Amino acid sequence: MSDTLSDSALDLIFRDARSYNGWLDKDVSREQIEAIYDLMKMGPTSANQQPGRFVWVTTPEAKQRLADCADEGNKEKILGAPATVIIGYDLDFHEQLPWLFPHTDAKSWFEGKVEGRKESAFRNSVLQGAYLMIAARALGLDCGPMSGFDPEKTTKEFFADQPRYTADWLCAIGYGDPDSIFDRSPRPEFDTFNKVI
Repeated sequence: MSDTLSDSALDLIFRDARSYNGWLDKDVSREQIEAIYDLMKMGPTSANQQPGRFVWVTTPEAKQRLADCADEGNKEKILGAPATVIIGYDLDFHEQLPWLFPHTDAKSWFEGKVEGRKESAFRNSVLQGAYLMIAARALGLDCGPMSGFDPEKTTKEFFADQPRYTADWLCAIGYGDPDSIFDRSPRPEFDTFNKVI
């Protein structure tokens, strides 16, 4: 049996972790961003597709561009965060499969199947975004995931040089201001949404 994480580690990643709306005035470094990615990329995706594409928005100019794509309630969250990552996906992820999944001709599974690629890219990039949040929290950072933005406008603004990429959701990352969180919303007990058969 594998070793298990300590209770304090589980608290850090899950039980005590919150979604932040405001941020302390403390930078997130390029080294921290790369450390998040280096953990995140180890999470499994179907046939190691790795369809997620990420833009880390850190400069004042880039933050303003992203805030201009966001709903009113998310503008300050983006402008105040040290970093906000745009989580997107590559519709043509299968072009990378010859080196990402060299065990077989996985690329051929997706050729000519645009809707199938879209479904798979979406599903697996969302998984990667979840891994990203877990990695950030494990490294002592806080997260503020959000979907209140214009995906089409964001895609045009930040993925213009990659027309096959699509922006899906955003996650601000930094050191959360405890005064910016709400009381924790209810979490259901196991039997509410689960059954074991």
